[in-house]
Amino acid sequence: MKRRYLLAIDQGTTGNHVAILDDRLRIVGTSYREFRQIFPKPGWVEHDLDEIWKSVELCVASGLRAARIRPAQIAGIGIANQRETTGLWDRATAKPIHRAIVWQDRRTASHCLELKQKGEEPRVRDSTGLVLDPYFSGTKLSWLLKNVKGARRRAEAGELCFGTLDTWLIYKLTGGRSHATDTSNASRTLLMNLHTLSWDASLCAMLEVPPQILPAIRGSADLYGETRGLRTLPDGIPVAGVAGDQQAALFGQTCFSAGEAKCTYGTGAFLLLNTGRAPIRSTSGLLTTVAWTLLGETTYALEGSAFVAGAAVQWLRDGLGLIKRSADVERLAGTVRESGEVVFVPALSGLGAPHWRPEARGLFTGLDRSTTAGHLARAVLEGIAFQVRDLAEAMQKDAGKSIASLKVDGGASSNDLLMQFQADILGTEVIRPKNLQTTGLGAALLAGLGTGVWQNLEEIRSVWRSDRVYKSRMSAADRARHVERWQRALERA
Repeated sequence: MKRRYLLAIDQGTTGNHVAILDDRLRIVGTSYREFRQIFPKPGWVEHDLDEIWKSVELCVASGLRAARIRPAQIAGIGIANQRETTGLWDRATAKPIHRAIVWQDRRTASHCLELKQKGEEPRVRDSTGLVLDPYFSGTKLSWLLKNVKGARRRAEAGELCFGTLDTWLIYKLTGGRSHATDTSNASRTLLMNLHTLSWDASLCAMLEVPPQILPAIRGSADLYGETRGLRTLPDGIPVAGVAGDQQAALFGQTCFSAGEAKCTYGTGAFLLLNTGRAPIRSTSGLLTTVAWTLLGETTYALEGSAFVAGAAVQWLRDGLGLIKRSADVERLAGTVRESGEVVFVPALSGLGAPHWRPEARGLFTGLDRSTTAGHLARAVLEGIAFQVRDLAEAMQKDAGKSIASLKVDGGASSNDLLMQFQADILGTEVIRPKNLQTTGLGAALLAGLGTGVWQNLEEIRSVWRSDRVYKSRMSAADRARHVERWQRALERA
């Protein structure tokens, strides 16, 4: 049987990763390339859209060379992307009118505060599942329209296109013929109504966004267009799978049923729970978001993020000098059997969901003369797991059901000590896949569905493989003791 290949573009915050997979999910070629991080002022973060596109082009070419296949053998292209990052470009020339404003950027904090003081947040929460925060795209777009000379006039005349990074790549891949996004990315803009899955006129009016600049909203495995006029790929390859990075990871972990959850351990930790066909409004400090839309049916998710996960290990390395490489933390933590009374709260950038305490600061508690570097390292890993437990507890409360198992991915999921403690403190099994790059995998799977490589979700489940399953070995009494100690430390952070 003829092998079929899929090209996955994982467009990240610091770099682009391209992977080429066959229909058995075997990776046959990869490429990665970083791009500039631009910091014009304190709290401002920008990306050059043209640089991102050039990086993607180079990655595609390198990935094809590594795979040793002809470009025409690609059955479809999938895109996963950093969410919320906001761009504006000329509809006719595809020339950006300003650098993209990145999701990390905080320049619109005062605008969000102003809207909160006007009493807008309850309406925003009801309509979008989000909170008024500079994190999301809407106020970034408002800033561009207000501060870039001529932008508002040109936007109202229909001369400009708005898009998150998925939309930018679709536009470039199709030679400007497709201006579109998927429901998962649109749900992160503050502009899409979570219930109608369409742009909300009242939210557009609140943020002074002309509707004519917005992309079409489509399903996550729809045909977005075909490649046209590219240097690295022939015309006619379908672009057929799109999702925001965390939703793509949820899909790549085959969390297709309500109650299934995944956690990505990167710089921070992102936990998403599939909640099925209806959005659940969180009362526990989480976000409600679209997971994906397939064949006209939308799946929703609850999302919670801890700001610091792998970043705490980097701090041990760069700030304290306790390890030379991040991978060394497991060996150092393994020099002690347990952390003793030492607890670490990783509030190095405040506390995210479900606590939302930006004023919180990181701390160690329980230190005495017997404390060693091993205890500190082990406490840092346990602190990451405790944060994920708090997110899981909040999700179970909102969803009204327990999480039977947790699938994990991201760089830190290769740490066996951390994963075992995660299973112990959750009291449930933790499942690690063979392919830890599940963001790009999710993009490929969506593209495969969109192009008929797979006919349904069960076919995808049949080719997905786990690497290791961690089962909880901690007694209920020990778990309660650990959690109590964590909660006491948390109050002091």
